[in-house]
Amino acid sequence: MSKQKDDGGQAFPAAASNGYTPGMSLRDWFAGQALNAVNQKDLYFGTVGKPHDPWPNVAENCYKAADAMLAARKEPTDE
Repeated sequence: MSKQKDDGGQAFPAAASNGYTPGMSLRDWFAGQALNAVNQKDLYFGTVGKPHDPWPNVAENCYKAADAMLAARKEPTDE
């Protein structure tokens, strides 16, 4: 059995009267924000020397960044 990946819960939780909970996971939101940064800076990180189509590598790295952000949220702050 594969282990369930921590998705951070909902990015934009909202109450719904019909029982349907709208919104995406925080992990998906973080990955999308990482993708936006990649597109803004042309930082196709992790793609140097890779096959011509970098998008599978970019997508994988965006989710790795999202997982790192979720892990960082669990760390205690120095404040």
